[in-house]
Amino acid sequence: QVQLVESGGGLVQAGGSLRLSCAASGRTFSSTNMGWFRQAPGKEREFVAGIRWSGDYTQLADSVKGRFTISRDNAKNTVYLQMNSLKPEDTAVYYCAADRSFYSAYLRRDLSAFGSWGQGTQVTVSS
Repeated sequence: QVQLVESGGGLVQAGGSLRLSCAASGRTFSSTNMGWFRQAPGKEREFVAGIRWSGDYTQLADSVKGRFTISRDNAKNTVYLQMNSLKPEDTAVYYCAADRSFYSAYLRRDLSAFGSWGQGTQVTVSS
């Protein structure tokens, strides 16, 4: 099982940018699809972005398309979430997660598909 540690969260004004990082330990990172999720107070955890193990395919939630970008560096065992044009409604705890399967061609969005989770990093966007 891969261990995940997020960083890069913080407080930013609306319209600003943040880059989240998720460092993974374990030899399976490069064969695992990765996802970013977020959970706002009083709301369910939701899918934000996903990237295939090879890095050649990504998906974004409709609410962040055109503003967020997901990428990965398998040599560094790290996945990133670049967040631009941030809005107050982006305020949440952001989690990275590793899919349970290996070398999968399909990006999944359901929480049950992910077997490893980081501790989360807080992102607060002020208006």
